Amino acid sequence: MSQECLNDTDDLGMLKYKGTYFINDLTSVEWLDFIDNLEIRDSDVFLVTYPKSGTIWSQQILSLIFNEGHLRGTESIDNINRVPWIEYNMCNMDFDTRPSPRLFSSHLPYYLMPKDFRNHRCKTIYVYRNPKDVMLSFYHFHKILKGFKKQRSWEEFIDMFMSGKVFAGLWSDHVRGWYTNKKDLDILFITYEEMIKDLRSSVIKISRFVDKMLNDETVDIIVEKATFQNMRHDPLANYTFLSPNNFDFNKGSFLRKDNFAILHVFPEHKNNARNILI
Repeated sequence: MSQECLNDTDDLGMLKYKGTYFINDLTSVEWLDFIDNLEIRDSDVFLVTYPKSGTIWSQQILSLIFNEGHLRGTESIDNINRVPWIEYNMCNMDFDTRPSPRLFSSHLPYYLMPKDFRNHRCKTIYVYRNPKDVMLSFYHFHKILKGFKKQRSWEEFIDMFMSGKVFAGLWSDHVRGWYTNKKDLDILFITYEEMIKDLRSSVIKISRFVDKMLNDETVDIIVEKATFQNMRHDPLANYTFLSPNNFDFNKGSFLRKDNFAILHVFPEHKNNARNILI
């Protein structure tokens, strides 16, 4: 194994692998090496996001589109099992034995996707969000991660975020990496803000992209089950089922209704926030 792949943890409690940071408690160098050689299928569907860009929300939508049992409420399977993380195998799942179509979630930058990913025309949905709002949401999220050995102040976290020293790396690198390779992919780009503005149209757009023609009644059910209020109280979607060994839910939750611009909250950091876009 090359030196750059070694477990490079610091006082943040993160794992650095091939230039990108990961949550140390939830993955390992061995697992990341393993998924690099994962066999991909043309029928696979990947939901890819930079952290805090609407991932859990999009997981809910994708799961409802593909799973009748979830849609009708006849099965009690949480979304991590329905749309599992490829780099964080929290359910110890054997991906090779999963029936098609397999749904996956990921925060991986494009260059760390499995090598076989580039040999197939599987579907990829990339959800992205205003980086100023991402940074605010990310700041609150880092407080519930028990792996962080020291909680950062807002000012310290801004420096971490803008230097890419957070898991998934630098926001601009992540978005650019996927966007510049779009010609080689069967990929749908959709924004968090677009989903906020018109959830119904977004559900239809996503379903059509994955070749699922839904009737009006089904779309209505998905939209209702994917509202913030319903998801917040849905134990299969709100991630409260995760181990308290890794997350302190007394300090916050995965679902936060903070879809507003950071400059309205912290105007004194206007110049720092603007630099994220450069």
